[in-house]
Amino acid sequence: MGTRKMRERQEDLWYGGELATAPGHPFYKRLNEILDNAKFDRFCEKSCAGFYHQKLGRPSLPPGQYFRIMMIGFFEGLDSERGIAWRLADSLTLRQFLSIGLDEKTPDHVTISRTRRLIQAATHQRIFSFVLEQLAQAGLVKGKTIGVDSTTLEANAAMKSIVRRDTGESYMGYLKRLAEAEGLDTQDAAALLRMDRKRKKKTSNEEWKSPSDEEAEITKLKDGRTALAFKAENAVDMETGAIVAVTTHGGAAADTTTIQETVIEAATAVAELIAEPTPEGEYTVHPEGVQEVVADKGYHSNEAVLGLDQLAVRSYIAEPDRGRRNWLGKAAEKAAVYGNRRRIQGNRGRSLQRRRGERIERNFAHQFDTGGLDRLYIRGKENVHKKFLIQAAACNLALLMRSRYGSGKPKAAHDRAVDAILTILTVLKALKDIFSASAAILDPTFRISRRSHRAHQLFCRTRKRPV
Repeated sequence: MGTRKMRERQEDLWYGGELATAPGHPFYKRLNEILDNAKFDRFCEKSCAGFYHQKLGRPSLPPGQYFRIMMIGFFEGLDSERGIAWRLADSLTLRQFLSIGLDEKTPDHVTISRTRRLIQAATHQRIFSFVLEQLAQAGLVKGKTIGVDSTTLEANAAMKSIVRRDTGESYMGYLKRLAEAEGLDTQDAAALLRMDRKRKKKTSNEEWKSPSDEEAEITKLKDGRTALAFKAENAVDMETGAIVAVTTHGGAAADTTTIQETVIEAATAVAELIAEPTPEGEYTVHPEGVQEVVADKGYHSNEAVLGLDQLAVRSYIAEPDRGRRNWLGKAAEKAAVYGNRRRIQGNRGRSLQRRRGERIERNFAHQFDTGGLDRLYIRGKENVHKKFLIQAAACNLALLMRSRYGSGKPKAAHDRAVDAILTILTVLKALKDIFSASAAILDPTFRISRRSHRAHQLFCRTRKRPV
């Protein structure tokens, strides 16, 4: 197994002035300092030791380097492993971040994807938990109140290729069979499509599947399209914005059926962080773990609210307007729903609902919009879950970087540097103007001597002096 220590190399003994060099990006230098101080590479090598052989095979991708490569997709806004591989081969800064010399070949997308498939999802979960521990030690995890939300991402499978689960026939073959039963011309594609539009649909996940990704489910995306998709659900600390749990589901899974699994994952993660002290010796994680859950109205149902009540967690779930309810024989559900309604109408409930957009929606924007994960280029629920875990770990690292250095991504660090330079130039210009004004007050001829020849002529004419 390749390790970071084995990759440490002695400086070249000859003059290398003709080799390409780069000063390196300050963001990635600071990120490497944080990872090195936390002994990130040693932890990755220990966690992944079972997937590597000590002697056999060609030199492999070191575990710490692999997880850094996967995080680059978030920091650089790249959506695929092929795009990440192209950027690595083209960037001196990323070579320095990964400790890859100019005489070495960067990993191609086949090596990256092969390594991802070999390392299990449980190991990716341990890496995510390791990063979460660093946030807890920095005081960025409180754990008392969590917010739950989800988003659907289009899978790497086409709707045109779906087949029936029972017979294996394609969608067009199924339409032709229906057309033959109705006596229509099966060779007329337009007639087939007209028949398909008129009939009651349609494509349920119990009857249809994708041959390339059977775990992807048919659902309607936020833009209105029907596609094969997966659902990512996050549990976020409402006080700090740290992601404490990530779960992955099929795209058609209802929010009301997945919230309990996500809350249990979050409660387990927070419980493991209670004993993590900060450098000052303080314990910032809530000693009683998760106590409150915040969610939007898509998560509201009798079973969901009752399930959270049975977990001894106070729910603050926005309630849709369902009109007058019939509670006959549902005393437990009624008590849970009324308790949730009473809480969300209070001051704290309203405050948490306002904060939900700031904490949760902002994280989704970082992960899936600017983080380069607006759609999926990998297949299989396990592989998708690995991608979500590393994306969430990178988002947590961005939060840690932002709390220490003020910038959570390289572009943000660059923008801050530009703003600082512009601020300095503005201050210098203001000082120059103040100095010029002071000099003009003390010496009236100072302003005249600094004017252009034309301005000097106009000044003299106004005072009726010969030019």
